[in-house]
Parts: sequence; C-alpha cells; structure tokens
Amino acid sequence: MSYAPEAELKNRDWEALFAHRAERMRASEIRELLKLLARGDIISFAGGIPDPALFPMAAMQRAHAEVLGDPALGSAALQYSVSEGYPPLRAWIVSRMARLGIACDIDNVMLTSGSQQALDLLAKLFLGRNDTALVTKPTYLGALQAFNTYEPRFAELKLDGNMTPAAYREEAAAASSRLAMAYVVSDFANPTGISVPRAARERLLDAVADLDIPLIEDTAYEALGYDGAAVPSCLALDVARRGHIDSSRVIYCGTFSKTIAPGLRLGWICAAHDLVKKAVLAKQATDLHSSSLNQVVMHRVVTEVFERQVSRLAAAYAKRRDAMLAALERHMPEGVSWTRPGGGMFVWVTLPEGLDGAELLAAAIEREKVAFVPGKAFYFDGTGANHIRLSFSLMPEDRIEEGIARLGRVIKGWGK
Repeated sequence: MSYAPEAELKNRDWEALFAHRAERMRASEIRELLKLLARGDIISFAGGIPDPALFPMAAMQRAHAEVLGDPALGSAALQYSVSEGYPPLRAWIVSRMARLGIACDIDNVMLTSGSQQALDLLAKLFLGRNDTALVTKPTYLGALQAFNTYEPRFAELKLDGNMTPAAYREEAAAASSRLAMAYVVSDFANPTGISVPRAARERLLDAVADLDIPLIEDTAYEALGYDGAAVPSCLALDVARRGHIDSSRVIYCGTFSKTIAPGLRLGWICAAHDLVKKAVLAKQATDLHSSSLNQVVMHRVVTEVFERQVSRLAAAYAKRRDAMLAALERHMPEGVSWTRPGGGMFVWVTLPEGLDGAELLAAAIEREKVAFVPGKAFYFDGTGANHIRLSFSLMPEDRIEEGIARLGRVIKGWGK
C-alpha cells in the first residue's frame, strides 16, 4: 500500500472537497473579539455574555454533589437519555411557561444544547436552498449563522407594518423563492436592546398567519427586564388567539444561558406537539440528547434559585445599563445616538453617516484599548456600517465610565 507524500497531505485543498453549503460558513466576529477579554489592558464591551461573578455557584456545587453523591441518580445522569430531555426539567419549564401565559404540557417542550442548537434544528427543518427567511435588520448574528448553513435567501422582516403579506409574497416570487419562515428576537434584542411592542407583535402574528409560515421567537433575554411591565410573548398572544398551543405557528426558543450559566449549554423549544416531535428527530441525528448530567443539575438549581437569581441579575445589570447610558450622555459628541433598553445586555449606537464601525474598532483598540462589535455583522445584506453594539453586562460601573470616555475620545478625534 502506498501513501501520498507528507508534504502533499499537509497542502491538501480541503475547500475543494467541502459541500456547497460550507462556502457560506464564516467565523463569528464576536467569537474573535471575545479573545480580547483575556487582555487585561482592554476594556471590552464586545462580548454579550453574563458576568461569571453572578453565577449561582453555591447552588451549582450543591446540585453536583447531591446528584453524583446519589448512586442511582448519579448513574442515570451519566448515562444516555431520551432526546426530548430530562422529564422533571421539562415539567419545570411547563410551569415557567404557564407563568408567562402559555398553557402547555411536557410534550410541547424539548431540551436543546443551548438555544443556538434550537435555531440550527429549526433551520434544518424549514430552510432549503433559496428559500426565504424573514429577519429584521439588524438581527442576532448567531441566527444568521445558523440559518445561513442551509443556503436560504434573506429578506427584511419589517415590524412597523410597512410591509404587507402580499408584498412579502411578491418579493419572494421575484427571486423564485419559497417563503419559509420568520425570525424575531422579541425582548431586549441582541443587538439593539429594543423590545417589540405589543401592537407590532399582533401585526406580526397577522402576517405569519396570512403567509402560513412559522414564526421562530427567540426569547433569550426575556427574564432580564428592568423597567416596566413585561409584554406577552408572541406565543402567549397566539395561544390566546387560537385557544391551544398545538394550533399555533409560533415556536418559542428559551435558554438558561443568560439566567443561570451558559457553560451548561441548555435551552429549550416550546411549540406545537407535532413540531416538537419532528425537532426531536432532527436532534437525534445531531447529538442524541443534551448532557444528561447538566439537565439533572439544572433542574435542581432552577428549582432552588431561579427567581432569586433573576432578581439578582436584574438589579446588577440595571445599574450597569444606567452607568452606560449616563456615560454616553457625558462623553459622546453631537451626531451620535443610542437606544435606551428596558432590559437585556446591550446598547445600540448609531454613528454619524460615513463613520464605519469596523474602522472605528481598529482605531479604538489601537489608540484607547477599548473594544465593541461593529454593527455590520448583524445585517444580512452588509449594511449597517455606521452602527456599533455595546454590551454592559460584564463590566463594573467604573470601568464602563472609563471605557465610554475612551470611546468618546476616539469618535471626537475621528478624521483629525
């Protein structure tokens, strides 16, 4: 038997061997920027990640010790399990959904490896080459990445009512495309921090009903509200309209990453039973099931601390949000504007026309050692260059003040 020379193996052109869809896979700008967190001299507003100092560490330690200290439970937690997920945790989610105005049962819920996997599984079910996915501009970068693998085309989902179902159909038909699905981050969105008003949610439900397409509702930040009364989710509104979750087109994607800890990689889908059954099959082909140990531990942790944990996060992040908004008022020059989120982790900044966020980032790191995410990454069509996303979740108030002051100096000195 003969083998290719070592030099030839090292230089193999893997790109020529990949499937066509692999051409659309791109590195996340945010994942790359997270590397800056390891540099102590950088003040980073880039990573939209929770503060590890706020993780419920004591509850985690107790839960792991109790689970692994019980021979029967520990053995089950380290074994293969059902794809739908750990029944007690699913039952807890059912009770959580009921508190959010969504009546459902355990068959309407499945566990996923983070809500990111939920987005991938749903894209696998609904999207094919040149199918149309309706998404907002801007939208969550991770959703664009998950959907992009399945080779769709994107079109703008307009929440202001200025696009009729007939117009969506005409636009898709002009591209010889099938309208396949819509996607929205309903509360304290990544990247803008803005929530969809109730009237706009109702219009959106009218539109997807007319178009007869599913609506994927990403609720990653739903529990992190600081100001005002919560708006019912699109799923809650649709269940109220239709009388039962199994008649709804809305697919609710939740996660424990923002409230408990992202490292356990646990999220969920709550939707009509027939949709959940098909999504379970897609998950079986992907990873069989999410970590059994993590699910059992998560059930113990949320049962013990969830409400206290959410209150703790809201209090801490609200102070940081307030610090960032105050610092922006003090240090941003005229012509710069920003959102004022009622929760979540993000402020969305609009720069003067002609100021490119990516160019500003390079200058900000070099001159002032401050980082953020350029806004263009959140637009499927490459627009949005004069926006940037700032995250306040990871920085204490004094560092937020210093970082925004540094950023203000860079913007004020632009072009000089």
